[in-house]
Amino acid sequence: MSDDSPLALITGGGSGIGAAVARQLLDAGHRVAVTGRGEPRLHAFAEELGNPDGLLTFVGNAAEYGDIGAAVDGTLKEFGRLDTVVANAGFATHDTVAGGDPAGWTEMVLTNVLGPALLIRASIDALKETRGRIVLIGSVAGFIHGPGNIYGATKWAVTGLAENARREVTEFGVGVTLVAPGRVETPFWDGYGSLPPGHLLTADQIADSVVWAVRQPEGVDINTVVVRPIGQPV
Repeated sequence: MSDDSPLALITGGGSGIGAAVARQLLDAGHRVAVTGRGEPRLHAFAEELGNPDGLLTFVGNAAEYGDIGAAVDGTLKEFGRLDTVVANAGFATHDTVAGGDPAGWTEMVLTNVLGPALLIRASIDALKETRGRIVLIGSVAGFIHGPGNIYGATKWAVTGLAENARREVTEFGVGVTLVAPGRVETPFWDGYGSLPPGHLLTADQIADSVVWAVRQPEGVDINTVVVRPIGQPV
């Protein structure tokens, strides 16, 4: 892997969609940095890949600007550039505004909404230099209203953030892509208790879309990609 290989930083990159994106980008010749809250999970992920030279891991909270800034700075110090950031960290409390437990809402809103904004702020100067790309992992729930769905409200915010950010950073030569998955078989559903019925996409299938957007020719800006499994009506 050469010193001028492109570099991607992925939040929540130790499992699920983030890990799948990391694997595919490494296979495509990119260098990759991933963040996550749990050191054991990040260590296991790196071990699974054989601890490649092109992989960095950073323990940190996606909703803490100091943690995200440290990951960006550490990546630049080690690799000297930053071409892509993927705001993937997020989770759902799987409850509703009228009947849910508010105890988990603050962390969900901060991770899902503030986290992507902090990643953009921390990385934009480096992305200007490479004319890079911001990828935000949204959700079909950010386009379709669900009864009392607070998680969906956070993803509506991500949908808005993607376009708001694009309008600001396009003049710097930086692209913005929102990838909005439908139902995907990932640890996202652990808190729900079971997988939803019907066909589910795999994390690798969503990663295909992310990598496709990242590898577009210079000057091409893919803005919104909604990916549902066949059979998901909404």
